[in-house]
Order: sequence, then C-alpha cells, then structure tokens
Amino acid sequence: MLVTLEGLDGSGKTTVWETLRDRFPDATFTREPTDDSWYGEAVYRSIDDDEADPLAELFLYTADHAAHLSRVVEPALDRGDLVISDRYSDSRFAYQGATLEAWREGASKRGLDDPLEYVVDVHEPISIAPDLTIFLDLDPETAAERAGTTNKFERAEYLASVRENYERLIQREPDRFVCVDATKSPNDVLDRVVNELEAALEDE
Repeated sequence: MLVTLEGLDGSGKTTVWETLRDRFPDATFTREPTDDSWYGEAVYRSIDDDEADPLAELFLYTADHAAHLSRVVEPALDRGDLVISDRYSDSRFAYQGATLEAWREGASKRGLDDPLEYVVDVHEPISIAPDLTIFLDLDPETAAERAGTTNKFERAEYLASVRENYERLIQREPDRFVCVDATKSPNDVLDRVVNELEAALEDE
C-alpha cells in the first residue's frame, strides 16, 4: 500500500512522517525530492536558484520521481511493504503547476493552456498512483509564516496558487484524499492521521 503525505510548506507533514516511524516500524519511509541521489541533489540546487527555468526544473523533479520509483517505491511494494512518502507526485502537480502558470502568464508561453494538467500528463505514463493521500490543510499565510519564506516556494502568494491546485486534485479524486486540519495541535493532527491510516490498512 502506498500512502503519501501532502500539504503546503509549513503544514507539518514532515513532522508527522517522522513520528509515524515509531507507529509503523516495519513500513518503508521515503520522501521526494530524494536526498540520497544525484537526481535529488539537482532538484535541491534548483530550489535554491530563483532564476531556474521552470520547465527544466519540472523535468528535474520528474527524473527524480522516476528514479525514486525504480529504486525505492516499486521494490518495496513488490515486497508487500507499507510505503509512506513525505511528498510524492501530487506535490509536483501542485507546485510545478503553479510555477508554470506564473511562467506562462509572464512570458506568454505557448501550448500550456492548463499547466497543472500538463504536469499530470507528463507523469501519467511512469508514475504509480497512491492508495491514500493525507493532505494537511493550511492557509497560505500561515504556511508561509511557519516555513519562514526561506526559498521561492514558501511565499504566501505562490502558496495560494499551490493550494488552489491541491483543491483541484482533491476534487478530481475525493476518495483518495483525506483532508486533515493542520491548524490543530500536533497531537490532534497526528491522532487523525494515524486513525485514517489504520482504517485504510484494515480496509486493505
């Protein structure tokens, strides 16, 4: 079973992911961008570069995702493991969709009538859909404040566009997503996530 944790920067998903390790010690825990490959290293370099080309950046993320699938996700699923990933393809759809939207509008770029759908289409032939996605919901202003606006992806205006993309993704696959109020206390958030995950595992 593939479970993904999604949300804006500052929503607390990485904290939840780290805490879940104690609750599900036999699961395979992983994340995107990866932090143990040159693909992921290239992505992190692009994150720190305000002038990175958005389209080139998208394909860096996609390459990292493809390598992550073949090296970690697919082998773990083949073993019958529970896989819990801190960010996955939905992050790409939401974040790079927002980046390409701003790029398209600012430069009158051709052929990108719907950037989010473009990013989805790029991933469709290679990716594996999650069985469950837990979305930690937080307003953009609070997310930016919590994240500290340390890079180009953590600004409130940008995060507002990202959140709109997440809302579109949730509307198209409501049965896959579980929305959790990330303004609640960390314990309340964790309890809700654990309950949802345990219920999904029982159904599986």
